[in-house]
Amino acid sequence: MFQSLQERLNQAVKSLSGKGRITELNVAATVKEIRRALVEADVNYKVAKDVTDRIKDEAIGRKVLIDVNPGQLLVKIMEDELAQLMGGQATSINIKGDPAIILMSGLQGSGKTTFCGKLAHYLKKQNRQILLVACDIYRPAAIEQLKTLGAAVGVEVYAEPENKDAVEISLNAIKYAKANHKQIVIIDTAGRLAIDEQMMTEIENVKKAVNPTETLFVVDAMTGQDAVNTAKTFNERLNFDGVVLTKLDGDTRGGAALSIRAVVEKPIKFVGMGEKPDALDVFHPDRMARRILDMGDVVGLVEKMQAVFDEDEEKRLAAQIRKNQLNLEDFLSQIRQIKKMGNIKDMISMIPGISGMLKGKEINEDAYKPTEAILLSMTPKERQSPQIIDANRKKRIALGSGTTVEKVNALLRQFEEMKKFMKKMNQAQSSGKLR
Repeated sequence: MFQSLQERLNQAVKSLSGKGRITELNVAATVKEIRRALVEADVNYKVAKDVTDRIKDEAIGRKVLIDVNPGQLLVKIMEDELAQLMGGQATSINIKGDPAIILMSGLQGSGKTTFCGKLAHYLKKQNRQILLVACDIYRPAAIEQLKTLGAAVGVEVYAEPENKDAVEISLNAIKYAKANHKQIVIIDTAGRLAIDEQMMTEIENVKKAVNPTETLFVVDAMTGQDAVNTAKTFNERLNFDGVVLTKLDGDTRGGAALSIRAVVEKPIKFVGMGEKPDALDVFHPDRMARRILDMGDVVGLVEKMQAVFDEDEEKRLAAQIRKNQLNLEDFLSQIRQIKKMGNIKDMISMIPGISGMLKGKEINEDAYKPTEAILLSMTPKERQSPQIIDANRKKRIALGSGTTVEKVNALLRQFEEMKKFMKKMNQAQSSGKLR
Protein backbone atom coordinates (compact mmCIF):
# COMPACT_ATOMS: atom_id res chain seq x y z
CA MET A 1 0.00 0.00 0.00
CA PHE A 2 1.40 3.40 -1.08
CA GLN A 3 4.87 1.90 -1.57
CA SER A 4 5.66 3.92 -4.70
CA LEU A 5 4.40 7.13 -3.07
CA GLN A 6 6.44 6.40 0.07
CA GLU A 7 9.62 6.02 -1.97
CA ARG A 8 9.06 9.24 -3.94
CA LEU A 9 8.27 11.29 -0.84
CA ASN A 10 11.29 9.90 1.01
CA GLN A 11 13.52 10.80 -1.94
CA ALA A 12 12.09 14.32 -2.03
CA VAL A 13 12.77 14.88 1.68
CA LYS A 14 16.32 13.52 1.37
CA SER A 15 17.16 16.49 -0.84
CA LEU A 16 17.07 18.59 2.34
CA SER A 17 19.50 16.32 4.18
CA GLY A 18 22.61 18.13 5.32
CA LYS A 19 21.02 21.57 4.88
CA GLY A 20 21.58 23.87 7.83
CA ARG A 21 18.27 25.64 7.45
CA ILE A 22 15.15 25.81 5.35
CA THR A 23 15.25 28.42 2.59
CA GLU A 24 12.79 29.38 -0.11
CA LEU A 25 15.13 27.93 -2.72
CA ASN A 26 15.67 24.47 -1.25
CA VAL A 27 12.03 24.14 -0.15
CA ALA A 28 10.75 25.07 -3.61
CA ALA A 29 12.77 22.26 -5.20
CA THR A 30 11.64 19.73 -2.59
CA VAL A 31 7.97 20.74 -2.80
CA LYS A 32 8.10 20.40 -6.57
CA GLU A 33 9.17 16.76 -6.14
CA ILE A 34 6.45 16.19 -3.53
CA ARG A 35 3.82 17.55 -5.91
CA ARG A 36 5.09 15.33 -8.72
CA ALA A 37 4.96 12.31 -6.41
CA LEU A 38 1.36 13.06 -5.44
CA VAL A 39 0.22 13.53 -9.04
CA GLU A 40 1.91 10.28 -10.09
CA ALA A 41 0.04 8.59 -7.22
CA ASP A 42 -3.15 9.69 -9.03
CA VAL A 43 -3.99 12.48 -6.60
CA ASN A 44 -6.23 15.17 -8.11
CA TYR A 45 -3.90 17.88 -9.50
CA LYS A 46 -5.70 20.77 -7.79
CA VAL A 47 -5.61 18.90 -4.48
CA ALA A 48 -1.90 18.14 -4.95
CA LYS A 49 -1.16 21.79 -5.74
CA ASP A 50 -3.17 23.10 -2.78
CA VAL A 51 -1.52 20.78 -0.25
CA THR A 52 2.02 21.40 -1.53
CA ASP A 53 1.43 25.16 -1.53
CA ARG A 54 0.44 24.90 2.13
CA ILE A 55 3.52 22.75 2.88
CA LYS A 56 5.72 25.35 1.21
CA ASP A 57 4.12 28.29 3.03
CA GLU A 58 4.40 26.47 6.35
CA ALA A 59 8.02 25.43 5.80
CA ILE A 60 9.52 28.70 4.55
CA GLY A 61 10.84 30.83 7.36
CA ARG A 62 10.40 28.11 9.99
CA LYS A 63 13.29 28.20 12.41
CA VAL A 64 14.90 24.78 12.71
CA LEU A 65 14.97 23.74 16.34
CA ILE A 66 17.96 22.16 18.06
CA ASP A 67 18.27 18.47 17.11
CA VAL A 68 15.66 18.88 14.35
CA ASN A 69 17.06 19.08 10.84
CA PRO A 70 15.18 20.60 7.87
CA GLY A 71 14.26 17.15 6.54
CA GLN A 72 12.68 16.12 9.85
CA LEU A 73 10.81 19.40 10.07
CA LEU A 74 9.42 19.02 6.55
CA VAL A 75 8.28 15.45 7.30
CA LYS A 76 6.35 16.74 10.31
CA ILE A 77 4.73 19.48 8.21
CA MET A 78 3.85 16.90 5.53
CA GLU A 79 2.38 14.57 8.15
CA ASP A 80 0.11 17.32 9.47
CA GLU A 81 -0.97 18.47 5.99
CA LEU A 82 -1.67 14.96 4.69
CA ALA A 83 -3.71 14.13 7.80
CA GLN A 84 -5.70 17.35 7.37
CA LEU A 85 -6.18 16.59 3.67
CA MET A 86 -7.76 13.23 4.53
CA GLY A 87 -10.08 14.68 7.16
CA GLY A 88 -7.99 15.46 10.23
CA GLN A 89 -9.59 12.94 12.56
CA ALA A 90 -11.61 9.73 12.47
CA THR A 91 -15.37 10.11 11.90
CA SER A 92 -17.65 7.57 13.52
CA ILE A 93 -20.61 5.89 11.85
CA ASN A 94 -24.10 7.04 12.89
CA ILE A 95 -25.96 4.09 14.38
CA LYS A 96 -28.70 5.94 16.23
CA GLY A 97 -32.32 5.00 15.60
CA ASP A 98 -34.79 2.20 16.25
CA PRO A 99 -33.54 0.53 14.22
CA ALA A 100 -30.55 2.38 12.80
CA ILE A 101 -30.57 2.02 9.01
CA ILE A 102 -27.37 1.94 6.96
CA LEU A 103 -27.76 2.19 3.18
CA MET A 104 -24.94 1.06 0.87
CA SER A 105 -24.25 2.52 -2.55
CA GLY A 106 -21.50 2.15 -5.13
CA LEU A 107 -20.40 0.81 -8.49
CA GLN A 108 -20.51 -2.81 -9.56
CA GLY A 109 -17.45 -4.71 -8.39
CA SER A 110 -16.49 -2.16 -5.73
CA GLY A 111 -16.70 -4.74 -2.94
CA LYS A 112 -19.98 -3.41 -1.56
CA THR A 113 -21.55 -6.76 -0.64
CA THR A 114 -18.32 -7.99 0.96
CA PHE A 115 -18.16 -4.76 2.96
CA CYS A 116 -21.72 -5.34 4.20
CA GLY A 117 -20.56 -8.64 5.73
CA LYS A 118 -17.51 -6.97 7.28
CA LEU A 119 -19.56 -4.12 8.71
CA ALA A 120 -22.08 -6.59 10.16
CA HIS A 121 -19.21 -8.46 11.81
CA TYR A 122 -17.71 -5.20 13.13
CA LEU A 123 -21.02 -4.04 14.66
CA LYS A 124 -21.92 -7.49 15.98
CA LYS A 125 -18.71 -7.48 18.04
CA GLN A 126 -20.21 -4.45 19.81
CA ASN A 127 -23.04 -6.74 20.98
CA ARG A 128 -25.63 -5.31 18.59
CA GLN A 129 -28.41 -7.21 16.82
CA ILE A 130 -27.87 -6.86 13.06
CA LEU A 131 -30.04 -7.58 10.02
CA LEU A 132 -28.52 -7.70 6.53
CA VAL A 133 -30.93 -6.92 3.70
CA ALA A 134 -30.44 -8.25 0.15
CA CYS A 135 -31.63 -5.52 -2.22
CA ASP A 136 -29.38 -6.36 -5.15
CA ILE A 137 -32.15 -7.69 -7.36
CA TYR A 138 -30.14 -7.74 -10.59
CA ARG A 139 -26.80 -9.47 -10.11
CA PRO A 140 -26.98 -13.27 -10.33
CA ALA A 141 -26.16 -14.96 -7.00
CA ALA A 142 -25.98 -11.62 -5.14
CA ILE A 143 -28.52 -12.81 -2.58
CA GLU A 144 -26.66 -16.09 -2.08
CA GLN A 145 -23.37 -14.20 -1.64
CA LEU A 146 -24.89 -12.05 1.10
CA LYS A 147 -26.39 -15.12 2.79
CA THR A 148 -22.99 -16.81 2.75
CA LEU A 149 -21.35 -13.74 4.28
CA GLY A 150 -24.12 -13.46 6.87
CA ALA A 151 -23.73 -17.12 7.85
CA ALA A 152 -19.95 -16.65 8.17
CA VAL A 153 -20.37 -13.85 10.72
CA GLY A 154 -23.53 -15.18 12.39
CA VAL A 155 -25.88 -12.44 11.16
CA GLU A 156 -29.39 -12.98 9.77
CA VAL A 157 -30.10 -12.01 6.15
CA TYR A 158 -33.50 -10.79 4.96
CA ALA A 159 -34.28 -11.55 1.32
CA GLU A 160 -37.25 -11.78 -1.05
CA PRO A 161 -35.80 -13.62 -4.07
CA GLU A 162 -38.95 -13.30 -6.21
CA ASN A 163 -39.53 -9.60 -5.49
CA LYS A 164 -38.00 -7.15 -7.97
CA ASP A 165 -38.97 -3.97 -6.11
CA ALA A 166 -35.98 -2.72 -4.06
CA VAL A 167 -38.08 -0.13 -2.21
CA GLU A 168 -40.67 -2.69 -1.14
CA ILE A 169 -38.01 -5.18 -0.01
CA SER A 170 -36.32 -2.47 2.07
CA LEU A 171 -39.54 -1.40 3.79
CA ASN A 172 -40.55 -5.01 4.49
CA ALA A 173 -37.09 -5.68 5.93
CA ILE A 174 -37.39 -2.73 8.33
CA LYS A 175 -40.78 -4.00 9.53
CA TYR A 176 -39.19 -7.42 10.07
CA ALA A 177 -36.29 -5.84 11.96
CA LYS A 178 -38.63 -3.98 14.32
CA ALA A 179 -40.71 -7.10 14.95
CA ASN A 180 -37.57 -9.13 15.72
CA HIS A 181 -35.77 -6.54 17.84
CA LYS A 182 -32.91 -5.87 15.42
CA GLN A 183 -30.94 -2.76 16.34
CA ILE A 184 -29.20 -2.12 13.02
CA VAL A 185 -30.35 -2.76 9.44
CA ILE A 186 -27.69 -2.85 6.69
CA ILE A 187 -29.17 -2.59 3.19
CA ASP A 188 -27.04 -3.94 0.36
CA THR A 189 -28.13 -2.41 -2.95
CA ALA A 190 -27.20 -3.25 -6.53
CA GLY A 191 -24.04 -1.79 -8.00
CA ARG A 192 -24.83 0.88 -10.54
CA LEU A 193 -23.19 3.34 -12.92
CA ALA A 194 -23.69 7.02 -12.17
CA ILE A 195 -24.79 7.51 -15.79
CA ASP A 196 -27.56 4.89 -15.47
CA GLU A 197 -30.53 7.14 -14.78
CA GLN A 198 -32.97 4.33 -14.01
CA MET A 199 -30.65 2.72 -11.46
CA MET A 200 -29.75 6.04 -9.82
CA THR A 201 -33.43 6.89 -9.51
CA GLU A 202 -34.02 3.51 -7.86
CA ILE A 203 -31.47 4.07 -5.10
CA GLU A 204 -32.74 7.63 -4.61
CA ASN A 205 -36.22 6.16 -4.09
CA VAL A 206 -34.86 3.58 -1.62
CA LYS A 207 -33.15 6.32 0.37
CA LYS A 208 -36.26 8.48 0.39
CA ALA A 209 -38.44 5.55 1.52
CA VAL A 210 -36.25 4.21 4.35
CA ASN A 211 -34.73 7.54 5.50
CA PRO A 212 -31.39 5.95 6.54
CA THR A 213 -29.42 7.20 9.50
CA GLU A 214 -26.26 6.61 7.45
CA THR A 215 -25.65 6.36 3.70
CA LEU A 216 -22.23 5.05 2.71
CA PHE A 217 -20.55 5.12 -0.69
CA VAL A 218 -18.29 2.11 -1.24
CA VAL A 219 -15.46 2.63 -3.70
CA ASP A 220 -12.60 0.47 -4.98
CA ALA A 221 -9.37 2.31 -4.07
CA MET A 222 -7.59 0.62 -6.98
CA THR A 223 -9.57 2.73 -9.47
CA GLY A 224 -7.63 5.79 -8.34
CA GLN A 225 -8.82 9.18 -9.61
CA ASP A 226 -11.81 7.61 -11.35
CA ALA A 227 -13.05 6.63 -7.88
CA VAL A 228 -12.99 10.28 -6.83
CA ASN A 229 -14.91 11.41 -9.91
CA THR A 230 -17.52 8.69 -9.40
CA ALA A 231 -17.90 9.58 -5.73
CA LYS A 232 -18.52 13.20 -6.68
CA THR A 233 -21.30 12.21 -9.11
CA PHE A 234 -22.95 9.85 -6.61
CA ASN A 235 -22.79 12.48 -3.88
CA GLU A 236 -24.60 14.99 -6.07
CA ARG A 237 -27.49 12.53 -6.35
CA LEU A 238 -27.47 10.85 -2.90
CA ASN A 239 -25.73 13.31 -0.58
CA PHE A 240 -24.13 10.36 1.21
CA ASP A 241 -22.64 10.61 4.71
CA GLY A 242 -19.30 8.91 4.26
CA VAL A 243 -16.96 6.92 2.06
CA VAL A 244 -15.63 3.37 2.37
CA LEU A 245 -12.39 2.55 0.54
CA THR A 246 -12.06 -1.14 -0.32
CA LYS A 247 -9.08 -3.14 -1.67
CA LEU A 248 -6.60 -0.73 -0.10
CA ASP A 249 -4.26 -3.70 0.33
CA GLY A 250 -4.05 -4.09 -3.45
CA ASP A 251 -1.76 -2.45 -5.99
CA THR A 252 -3.10 1.04 -5.36
CA ARG A 253 -1.23 4.30 -5.79
CA GLY A 254 -3.21 6.01 -3.05
CA GLY A 255 -4.79 8.80 -5.08
CA ALA A 256 -8.34 8.00 -3.99
CA ALA A 257 -7.47 7.97 -0.28
CA LEU A 258 -5.67 11.30 -0.56
CA SER A 259 -8.11 13.12 -2.86
CA ILE A 260 -11.60 11.96 -2.07
CA ARG A 261 -12.11 13.88 1.18
CA ALA A 262 -11.04 17.20 -0.37
CA VAL A 263 -13.07 16.77 -3.59
CA VAL A 264 -16.30 15.32 -2.16
CA GLU A 265 -16.10 16.98 1.26
CA LYS A 266 -17.34 13.82 2.94
CA PRO A 267 -15.25 11.79 5.41
CA ILE A 268 -13.68 8.41 4.74
CA LYS A 269 -15.13 6.24 7.51
CA PHE A 270 -13.75 2.74 6.84
CA VAL A 271 -11.03 1.06 4.81
CA GLY A 272 -11.04 -2.58 3.75
CA MET A 273 -7.76 -4.48 3.48
CA GLY A 274 -8.46 -8.11 2.61
CA GLU A 275 -11.30 -10.57 2.16
CA LYS A 276 -11.73 -11.89 5.71
CA PRO A 277 -14.69 -10.66 7.81
CA ASP A 278 -12.39 -8.85 10.25
CA ALA A 279 -10.33 -7.15 7.49
CA LEU A 280 -11.96 -3.80 8.18
CA ASP A 281 -10.48 -0.74 9.89
CA VAL A 282 -11.90 2.56 11.02
CA PHE A 283 -10.14 5.24 8.96
CA HIS A 284 -7.78 7.43 10.98
CA PRO A 285 -6.34 10.23 8.77
CA ASP A 286 -3.42 10.92 11.12
CA ARG A 287 -2.39 7.27 11.21
CA MET A 288 -2.72 6.91 7.44
CA ALA A 289 -0.52 9.99 6.96
CA ARG A 290 2.15 8.41 9.13
CA ARG A 291 1.99 5.17 7.14
CA ILE A 292 2.27 7.04 3.84
CA LEU A 293 5.43 8.68 5.18
CA ASP A 294 6.75 5.28 6.38
CA MET A 295 6.43 6.39 10.01
CA GLY A 296 4.30 3.37 10.87
CA ASP A 297 1.14 3.05 12.94
CA VAL A 298 2.14 1.61 16.29
CA VAL A 299 -1.20 2.54 17.90
CA GLY A 300 -3.10 0.66 15.18
CA LEU A 301 -0.84 -2.37 15.54
CA VAL A 302 -1.39 -2.47 19.31
CA GLU A 303 -5.16 -2.18 18.79
CA LYS A 304 -5.09 -5.15 16.40
CA MET A 305 -3.13 -7.17 18.95
CA GLN A 306 -5.50 -6.25 21.78
CA ALA A 307 -8.50 -7.22 19.64
CA VAL A 308 -7.32 -10.79 19.04
CA PHE A 309 -5.13 -11.70 22.01
CA ASP A 310 -6.97 -13.33 24.86
CA GLU A 311 -5.95 -11.79 28.20
CA ASP A 312 -6.43 -15.00 30.20
CA GLU A 313 -4.45 -16.95 27.61
CA GLU A 314 -1.62 -14.41 27.75
CA LYS A 315 -1.49 -14.65 31.56
CA ARG A 316 -1.38 -18.44 31.34
CA LEU A 317 1.38 -18.29 28.74
CA ALA A 318 3.40 -15.84 30.86
CA ALA A 319 3.14 -18.26 33.80
CA GLN A 320 4.31 -21.13 31.55
CA ILE A 321 7.34 -19.09 30.50
CA ARG A 322 8.21 -18.18 34.08
CA LYS A 323 8.08 -21.85 35.08
CA ASN A 324 10.05 -22.81 31.95
CA GLN A 325 7.18 -25.12 30.97
CA LEU A 326 6.51 -23.76 27.49
CA ASN A 327 5.37 -26.50 25.09
CA LEU A 328 4.35 -26.84 21.45
CA GLU A 329 0.67 -26.51 22.35
CA ASP A 330 1.48 -22.97 23.51
CA PHE A 331 3.39 -22.39 20.30
CA LEU A 332 0.37 -23.45 18.20
CA SER A 333 -1.90 -21.19 20.26
CA GLN A 334 0.31 -18.17 19.52
CA ILE A 335 0.36 -18.89 15.78
CA ARG A 336 -3.44 -19.02 15.74
CA GLN A 337 -3.71 -15.69 17.54
CA ILE A 338 -1.26 -14.04 15.15
CA LYS A 339 -3.29 -15.35 12.19
CA LYS A 340 -6.36 -13.58 13.55
CA MET A 341 -4.59 -10.23 13.23
CA GLY A 342 -5.04 -10.38 9.46
CA ASN A 343 -2.87 -9.50 6.48
CA ILE A 344 0.85 -9.88 7.32
CA LYS A 345 1.90 -7.18 4.85
CA ASP A 346 -0.56 -4.75 6.41
CA MET A 347 0.73 -5.48 9.92
CA ILE A 348 4.35 -5.10 8.85
CA SER A 349 3.59 -1.74 7.23
CA MET A 350 2.51 -0.49 10.67
CA ILE A 351 6.09 -0.79 11.95
CA PRO A 352 8.00 2.52 11.52
CA GLY A 353 10.63 2.49 8.78
CA ILE A 354 9.97 -1.09 7.74
CA SER A 355 8.89 -0.36 4.14
CA GLY A 356 12.34 0.92 3.17
CA MET A 357 14.03 -2.10 4.73
CA LEU A 358 11.77 -4.53 2.87
CA LYS A 359 11.97 -2.77 -0.51
CA GLY A 360 12.07 -5.35 -3.30
CA LYS A 361 11.49 -8.27 -0.93
CA GLU A 362 8.53 -10.62 -1.17
CA ILE A 363 6.51 -11.26 1.98
CA ASN A 364 5.03 -14.74 2.03
CA GLU A 365 1.52 -14.58 3.50
CA ASP A 366 1.56 -18.37 3.92
CA ALA A 367 4.92 -18.58 5.72
CA TYR A 368 3.30 -19.91 8.91
CA LYS A 369 1.39 -22.73 7.17
CA PRO A 370 4.14 -25.41 7.09
CA THR A 371 4.84 -24.82 10.80
CA GLU A 372 1.14 -25.01 11.64
CA ALA A 373 0.77 -28.17 9.53
CA ILE A 374 3.64 -29.85 11.42
CA LEU A 375 2.17 -28.91 14.80
CA LEU A 376 -1.30 -30.12 13.81
CA SER A 377 0.15 -33.44 12.64
CA MET A 378 1.36 -34.11 16.17
CA THR A 379 -0.85 -35.66 18.84
CA PRO A 380 -1.82 -33.47 21.82
CA LYS A 381 0.55 -35.56 23.94
CA GLU A 382 3.44 -34.89 21.53
CA ARG A 383 2.79 -31.14 21.58
CA GLN A 384 2.70 -31.16 25.38
CA SER A 385 5.82 -33.33 25.71
CA PRO A 386 8.01 -32.82 22.60
CA GLN A 387 10.80 -34.93 24.14
CA ILE A 388 8.82 -38.11 23.32
CA ILE A 389 9.02 -37.44 19.57
CA ASP A 390 11.41 -40.13 18.26
CA ALA A 391 12.48 -41.02 14.71
CA ASN A 392 9.30 -42.98 13.93
CA ARG A 393 7.05 -40.22 15.22
CA LYS A 394 8.98 -37.66 13.14
CA LYS A 395 8.38 -39.70 9.99
CA ARG A 396 4.65 -39.88 10.75
CA ILE A 397 4.46 -36.12 11.48
CA ALA A 398 6.37 -35.28 8.26
CA LEU A 399 4.04 -37.49 6.23
CA GLY A 400 0.93 -36.05 7.86
CA SER A 401 2.02 -32.44 7.34
CA GLY A 402 3.26 -32.91 3.77
CA THR A 403 6.73 -31.75 4.79
CA THR A 404 10.02 -33.56 5.52
CA VAL A 405 11.72 -35.01 8.59
CA GLU A 406 14.37 -32.30 8.20
CA LYS A 407 11.72 -29.60 8.59
CA VAL A 408 10.25 -31.36 11.63
CA ASN A 409 13.76 -31.51 13.15
CA ALA A 410 14.32 -27.82 12.34
CA LEU A 411 11.09 -26.84 14.11
CA LEU A 412 11.99 -28.90 17.19
CA ARG A 413 15.48 -27.33 17.30
CA GLN A 414 14.05 -23.82 17.01
CA PHE A 415 11.63 -24.58 19.81
CA GLU A 416 14.41 -25.88 22.08
CA GLU A 417 16.53 -22.80 21.36
CA MET A 418 13.58 -20.59 22.21
CA LYS A 419 13.07 -22.45 25.51
CA LYS A 420 16.77 -22.02 26.40
CA PHE A 421 16.54 -18.31 25.65
CA MET A 422 13.40 -17.96 27.81
CA LYS A 423 15.16 -19.83 30.64
CA LYS A 424 18.15 -17.47 30.50
CA MET A 425 15.80 -14.47 30.54
CA ASN A 426 14.01 -15.85 33.59
CA GLN A 427 17.30 -16.48 35.39
CA ALA A 428 18.57 -13.01 34.59
CA GLN A 429 15.31 -11.45 35.76
CA SER A 430 15.26 -13.44 39.03
CA SER A 431 18.88 -12.44 39.76
CA GLY A 432 17.95 -8.78 39.28
CA LYS A 433 19.96 -8.14 36.10
CA LEU A 434 16.92 -7.03 34.14
CA ARG A 435 15.45 -4.82 36.81
